[in-house]
Amino acid sequence: MAELRYVGKPVARDDAIDKVTGAARYTHDLAVPGMLHAVMVTSPHASARIVRIDTSDAEALPGVRAVLTGDGLSYRVGLYMVDKRILARGVVRYHGEPVVGIAADTIDIARAACRLVKVDYEPLEPVLDPRDALKEESPLVHPDLETYEHAKGVFFPEPKTNIAHHQRVRKGDFDTAFASADVTLTAKFYNPPVQHVPMETHATIVQTLPGDRAEIWSSSQSPYTVRHLLSVCFGLPHANIRVHVPYVGGGFGGKAGLHLEPLAYVLSKASGGRPIKIVATREEEFNTLPSRQGLHSTVEIGTDKSGRIVALKATYVWDAGAYADYGVNVGRAAAYSGGGPYVIPNCWIDSYVVYTNKIFGTAYRGFGHLEVLWGIERAIDMMARKLDMDPVEFRRLNLLREGETTITGEAFTAGHGSPVECLDAAAKAIEWGTPSEPASKPYKVRGKGIAMLHKAPAMPTYTSCAVVIKLDEDGAADVLVSGVDYGQGTYTVLKQIAAEELRIPIEKAHVTWECDTAFSPYDWQTVASRFAYMGGNAIIEAAADCLRQIRDVAGQAFDVPPDKIVCEDGVAFVDGDPDRRIPYAKLALGYTFENGNSIGGPIIGHGRFIATGLTHLDPETGQGLPAQYWTYGAHAVEVEVDTQTGEIEVLDIATVVDAGKVLNPKLCDGQVVGGVVQGLGSALWEEFRFDESGRFLNPAFVDYKIPTAKDIPRNTQRILLENPQPGGPYGARGVAEHPMISVPGAIGNALHDALGIEFTTLPLNYERILLRILEQGDRG
Repeated sequence: MAELRYVGKPVARDDAIDKVTGAARYTHDLAVPGMLHAVMVTSPHASARIVRIDTSDAEALPGVRAVLTGDGLSYRVGLYMVDKRILARGVVRYHGEPVVGIAADTIDIARAACRLVKVDYEPLEPVLDPRDALKEESPLVHPDLETYEHAKGVFFPEPKTNIAHHQRVRKGDFDTAFASADVTLTAKFYNPPVQHVPMETHATIVQTLPGDRAEIWSSSQSPYTVRHLLSVCFGLPHANIRVHVPYVGGGFGGKAGLHLEPLAYVLSKASGGRPIKIVATREEEFNTLPSRQGLHSTVEIGTDKSGRIVALKATYVWDAGAYADYGVNVGRAAAYSGGGPYVIPNCWIDSYVVYTNKIFGTAYRGFGHLEVLWGIERAIDMMARKLDMDPVEFRRLNLLREGETTITGEAFTAGHGSPVECLDAAAKAIEWGTPSEPASKPYKVRGKGIAMLHKAPAMPTYTSCAVVIKLDEDGAADVLVSGVDYGQGTYTVLKQIAAEELRIPIEKAHVTWECDTAFSPYDWQTVASRFAYMGGNAIIEAAADCLRQIRDVAGQAFDVPPDKIVCEDGVAFVDGDPDRRIPYAKLALGYTFENGNSIGGPIIGHGRFIATGLTHLDPETGQGLPAQYWTYGAHAVEVEVDTQTGEIEVLDIATVVDAGKVLNPKLCDGQVVGGVVQGLGSALWEEFRFDESGRFLNPAFVDYKIPTAKDIPRNTQRILLENPQPGGPYGARGVAEHPMISVPGAIGNALHDALGIEFTTLPLNYERILLRILEQGDRG
């Protein structure tokens, strides 16, 4: 293979200058002539019957243009499970749920009007623990669950229960294998709900237009999904809905699907077609918009005397919150990934997505895998100690290798990458097996820990995308996509691929930053670490289409077959006769001979890619092919713990990911560091807290702590392996989510190494650590 000019090189981010100079425009920045501002009245109760809503004083306030309640809105919305109202109707199901929407001339008038609304509630008994919600005597969050539309054959809600979805995996005979195992372990773990905390909160502008049309601007990860779900919800033709997505200030999964757009749509209709802008406050981002689901895990492992895993059972009880439109897919992915990257001949997994009266869950970076692998990787360490084995050796013995099968029956091949290489590289990076250096103070102790990770894109079997490349008059290329770059740097990678394949200087390749469903080609959603893989393949095909047209026209111009035309540096020339050459600029719109005759026409290339080889999972056994590809990796950490305060410092963290092919080392490096720091947030600080009535207690940064730049570990090692992925662009596979996964597990394992204490609940904050140290001292 010829040496690559741009792919694999540390090209600087295409958006960097616009963002740091303020030239980038976000939905927050936009204003439309005649625009109104909307605000929501939200519920103060986690579960209550709405007795009466009096909006008369709000409607009478000068400047108020529209006031809506759920009584006049019969619509339901949702992606996989259509279970949510635009505004609460009859009952509220979580503290912070929107009850009234008000549009006014200014944001201050809208807020003043909200304070004038009177709502009488009859509080009901809330369901706050998903384990209690599984009991027969539990109140039902959705008594009419059986009436909801959902993705049939993929998700399986259980009517007259709180179970939105139950995903099973059954392989071999767990009961027999576990009963005959030489060594067994049972352990329970917990992950709390957490917030995505994007820099830009959710924002949208919607204007309804004559002829049942609508134009939308949104800080969304999913322009075509927004269009499709609005079409289904309101019965509009897809062509009548136009969605713009400008720059987006972060998402992490929280801006996938549909959020504020339906409310803005109905308020625009109610105000006579005025544009409506809704921008979530930071408190609403926490308390009204979706979060990452909480998870209760029970893991049972059985091994033989040599340490080989013979049986594994996991029960995952997801706290879906009040709605599960996206959460059901998290529960599905958790099941087929739920045993970790290990050979498990006998496996039994139940993944329950359970309604409660809390803020509802959605996609979050890692899509359930951080939560699941917190339990699995802690349990693997615990089992290694029971066996008196080194945790690295225990993992190496049981990791997936070529010729083995996953828990859903997928054959593991060399093209999957190498979990063993990931493990060994991580262990080597922190000198596993060598004692830590003495701690910095006598009352501090140090420890090392390691954890594996894996993830595949959690997406429908029909997931697809398209790319259009059009050549400009100067021979430059405009690349049109509808996948969204909301900070991950994918547009820069796509630019590199376009320049590489078109054989043009990289400064002549441009990816358009605003997605527009009226002009940009289709893309499913920008989630699941699939965009570089699928979009990259589509660009390669689109570039090939452009080159075919260039060669065809240049061949006619020189009276040679198209296969005799060579393309390089934006020039087409005859093979073996480079003086016979035409720059792309003279071919882009068609070629004109000296006598005035013209041939060809504007060069526009089209590429597409669709997921291949995927199947639905068997509803009873979970057997099937859920993954386009898998990405494997490992984290190894060294920590220092202050035994007087419980303070923990991560001294060193090595992250290994098998990227297949590193398309841009600078961007991969940034993804690893960012993912690790976000993983530290889940490991050490972040959690939602609720009181006994279900009221959300910490919906702001005063009481909800996230890591900052000062929390970056002293040393972060980024190790990217390159075992090529068959079918990936240049052999690449996705790596965006993976650096966050298993950071908590590695730290939990290091804490045990330092303190001899088993931690099973996140976050591992200083208070929790100190209390356990004190408990250990009392027992000692």
